[in-house]
Amino acid sequence: MKKTYPVEVDCANCASKMEEAVKGTPGVASATLNFMALKLKVEFEDGADEGAVMKEALRRCRRVESDCDIIF
Repeated sequence: MKKTYPVEVDCANCASKMEEAVKGTPGVASATLNFMALKLKVEFEDGADEGAVMKEALRRCRRVESDCDIIF
């Protein structure tokens, strides 16, 4: 399953770090964050719980940039 989420992030460097954090989240097959569009595209692994995966992804992203947000 693939989903696109709006994100709030202030700089391109932080966006790149957030993308890597999401890619490392269990249940994520792939992720791409477009800083200019402020969109995060996530492909989930089969059987992954989207809500739980995105909560963990947001937690990991906030380690990078404490005031970032993923709207899901």
